[in-house]
Amino acid sequence: MKQEKHRIAVVYATEQGSTRDIAEFISTDLAGRDAIVEFADIDHAPDLSRFDTVVLGSAIHDRDFLPSAVDYVHMHRRELDDRDVWLFSVGLGPALRGPVGRRVGRIVPKRIAALRDSIGAHEYSAFAGHYEGEGISLRARLRYRLLGGPHYGDLRDWDAIRAWTDTIARSLGLPRARYTTIHP
Repeated sequence: MKQEKHRIAVVYATEQGSTRDIAEFISTDLAGRDAIVEFADIDHAPDLSRFDTVVLGSAIHDRDFLPSAVDYVHMHRRELDDRDVWLFSVGLGPALRGPVGRRVGRIVPKRIAALRDSIGAHEYSAFAGHYEGEGISLRARLRYRLLGGPHYGDLRDWDAIRAWTDTIARSLGLPRARYTTIHP
């Protein structure tokens, strides 16, 4: 008897596009492992009853998920409780360097921890995004530099994202990827 393919929804809330790119990378990689994957922004998220697993990502602002992601979790708490949920965020923390920056970057913000725990998420991971200094206040740029911000531009660590996706795939018992997903 042939086993049904695992069904995964990858849903994201983005502000400037980094979260969308990471969610698309995760979707492509999991689809290459013989899973049925649907990729959608949070405003067009699919009916969760069709999925075994939900991967939910959001940009971080003010040490919290975007309001649309928080609202989504609150509105769909019951459905999320019944599924294997994996959370990720995209912000500056993972890019910080130096003794203080690394310590700050590893802290899971309280509001995100509470949201994660409210739905019993399997795991939460934070990734760096794309960060430009233009349009950012002098105070914010100084704080970024003092905490060990390395540079501006694309700070995403595609190897870390791939490793996290591998963790999801192993947990779900998915086969190895048929091909290597190339980052955007």
